[in-house]
Amino acid sequence: MKYSLDFAPLAPYWPVFVNGAWLTLKMTALAVIIGVAIGTLVAFAKRSRIKPLARVCSLYIEIVRNTPFLVQIFLLYFGLASFGVRMPTFAAAVLAMVINIAAYAAEIIRAGLESVPRGQIEAAECLGLSKWRIGWHVMLQPSIEKVYPALTSQFLLMMQASAMASQISAEELTAIANTVQSDTFRSLETYIVVAALYLVLSLFIKLVTWALGEYLFRRRRVVRRAAAQAGKFQPAGSTATVAVHGGAA
Repeated sequence: MKYSLDFAPLAPYWPVFVNGAWLTLKMTALAVIIGVAIGTLVAFAKRSRIKPLARVCSLYIEIVRNTPFLVQIFLLYFGLASFGVRMPTFAAAVLAMVINIAAYAAEIIRAGLESVPRGQIEAAECLGLSKWRIGWHVMLQPSIEKVYPALTSQFLLMMQASAMASQISAEELTAIANTVQSDTFRSLETYIVVAALYLVLSLFIKLVTWALGEYLFRRRRVVRRAAAQAGKFQPAGSTATVAVHGGAA
């Protein structure tokens, strides 16, 4: 049995696909911004000397990281409805995404905070800097720079996980695909289009996060330029000379 691809029946649905992609991007952006802010607070709280607070934060991170994202969405959307709290599907999906990404971001940022040498913090304290300035300039900014690649990977995973929101009828990209393929009976073509749109969204997020990193972490640009200039003005035979001397030693 031969199957021929036919994308013509999907042409009238292009505005619907675009709307679904836009909703997916909007959900991801809201979840990332709010989730990273909450995750940063949780990361600092987990390192707090207040033991009950640190334990609560650890418990929150462990619960979220060890339960499926789909179950978390169901608990929020259907569980809260059992208590009379009914949320729109968009709000429930974004809230679940925020809770999820905040836990992962908290653990990533905490790892970055742990990498800051204690001597730097003590030096800042000796200079009389306030706790807020130490936390922001000495601890958080260098930590975010170190763990930024891990955070951006988590943003991509969160965008892809937003497909789970289709299970509560949020009109994101996967939910749109389910509707279109049931109307056109062209399942393969529909999901090829959706896969291509997810790929475009992923590349767009990578581009935005790369540009944001280049803007925020200017020190990395300076280091790269200095390394490039040093390599440009290095004599051609210097590397070979070093190698020969090293071998002779």
